[in-house]
Amino acid sequence: MSADTHAVEALYTTALLRFATAGSVDDGKSTLVGRLLHDSKSVLTDQLEAVELASRNRGQEAVDLALLTDGLRAEREQGITIDVAYRYFATARRRFILADTPGHVQYTRNMVTGASTAELAIILVDARNGVVEQTRRHAAVAALLRVPHVVLAVNKMDLARYDEQVFARIAGEFTAYAASLGIPGITAIPISALAGDNVVTPSARMDWYGGPTVLEHLETVQVGHDPAEDPARFPVQYVIRPQTPEHPDFRGYAGQIASGVLRVGERVTVQPSGRTSRIERIDALGQSVETAWAPQSVTVTLTDDLDISRGDLIAPADGAAAPVQDITATVCHLHDRPLRPGARVLLKHATRTVKAIVKEIPSRLTLADLSQHRDPGELVANDIGRVRIRTAEPLAVDPYAASRATGSFLLIDPADGTTLTAGMAGEAFAETAAAAAATAAEDPAAEWDF
Repeated sequence: MSADTHAVEALYTTALLRFATAGSVDDGKSTLVGRLLHDSKSVLTDQLEAVELASRNRGQEAVDLALLTDGLRAEREQGITIDVAYRYFATARRRFILADTPGHVQYTRNMVTGASTAELAIILVDARNGVVEQTRRHAAVAALLRVPHVVLAVNKMDLARYDEQVFARIAGEFTAYAASLGIPGITAIPISALAGDNVVTPSARMDWYGGPTVLEHLETVQVGHDPAEDPARFPVQYVIRPQTPEHPDFRGYAGQIASGVLRVGERVTVQPSGRTSRIERIDALGQSVETAWAPQSVTVTLTDDLDISRGDLIAPADGAAAPVQDITATVCHLHDRPLRPGARVLLKHATRTVKAIVKEIPSRLTLADLSQHRDPGELVANDIGRVRIRTAEPLAVDPYAASRATGSFLLIDPADGTTLTAGMAGEAFAETAAAAAATAAEDPAAEWDF
């Protein structure tokens, strides 16, 4: 691996972390986020004054830090999170984009939206209630979306007398469930978001815990990796043809590298046509470079004059995905209007949008116990299920497990452009066949061969 690749890997690992919070209603998600912002000195004075005023108007003596993220009037009145609240903050070690997602079952689709680009998910559990149905639901969504890192924050430890055994029991139960979903590892942290224990500063009342605080873990977790490990994928967003006296024959292909590394001289295939060429030049930030990597935005020129347009995908000739028209995927239905077999939709994959038809809905997943309901007939809002789709044109779709960028897609209403469904191509959960088989053998009712 080149020095340039090492440099970008280090930069991408330390510069930015996207993370999402999830948990049941009243588990304290918004309070945790408010505490993170407040104790990390990321709250402006006027914001804090507005929250102090709102807290007094509600008859509260202490400042309700949850109001820093509960921005909708309905949220503040009900004391719950309804929409995904995005917040941006930074410390001396890293920049953050966080998505505070709702806890209600009917807002599962909002968690899918908030966690779809997250590299880490914080799932909160009330120490008094332990792992509940919604906890399992959020863990399953994190597994479906292949979120690389999951943190279990056992909140309200102050109401459980900071009991180590309470924390150990909850952490053990959740870790076992997460392992059955294929989540590679869990970091469990006992906290009190209200009192600030183990959120930004270590708690003197839980000296039995020797791990990191929430902020320390967020600042140090390694989320980057060698871009060369991923297959190179370059969706063409725009074709540049100035046709000026200075550049009469210039033809460049602009876009953002979705994954992997592109190199000058590399032989590539243009999908879905299958035509091949070589990369002649790569321009990044107005300068010619020998290599470029995700997520850089670049302009690429090829040695051959090919018919390439927006929506085409450039990939290495020896590692390109085969274009297909039949796609089997796991989807989360986002719209209030049900999705049924026979529905005619638009399918948006990377920069390409094609007509498609929903051929079949083989099953719907019950996230509470991971059981499946076969041939449900339709998917309603917040449902997660398997679908089979036929597209009017071939698409170079990767399995979602191999690439979150080019393994995902959206189904869109062709009449008004409304987003209907978010899809993930390929298998549902990561490497859980053996665990599922073992579970099913012990308890046939628990089978979820999805």
